[in-house]
Amino acid sequence: MRVSARADYAIRALVELAAAGPEASLRGDAIATSQAIPAKYLENLLADLRRARLVMSQRGVRGGYRLARPPASITLADVIRAIDGPLAGVRDEAPEDVAYPGVAGSLRDVWVALRASMRTVLEAVTLEDVATGKLPASVRRRLRDPGAWSRR
Repeated sequence: MRVSARADYAIRALVELAAAGPEASLRGDAIATSQAIPAKYLENLLADLRRARLVMSQRGVRGGYRLARPPASITLADVIRAIDGPLAGVRDEAPEDVAYPGVAGSLRDVWVALRASMRTVLEAVTLEDVATGKLPASVRRRLRDPGAWSRR
């Protein structure tokens, strides 16, 4: 799986908002500085996240951004879908919609299983989990597998 820079930056920005608390508003430039994200790039991402109803913005002296929902109700999958679209695609199609001839026919099932595996993690982890460092037990178990840390 490849996580785009857009998705990585968006998740990091939203984790900053989650850590700030439900009533706090953070300015875009403060988030950008805190997470070393280019400010202009972040502003575009925050606009996308606002359209996806994951953040709210307020203008003025007390303005800034805050989460539109509690951080425990926003999964990493929600953020990735808002920024990049579906979690898994094959040539810009849903995995279940592709077909291969002959001996490659079962490859479609591999792509569907891969998407299901990604969902297992990305739909289980919320912004609150990341902000507090308290990842779900299912994710922590995966991290204990030595193969999880292999670069191959």
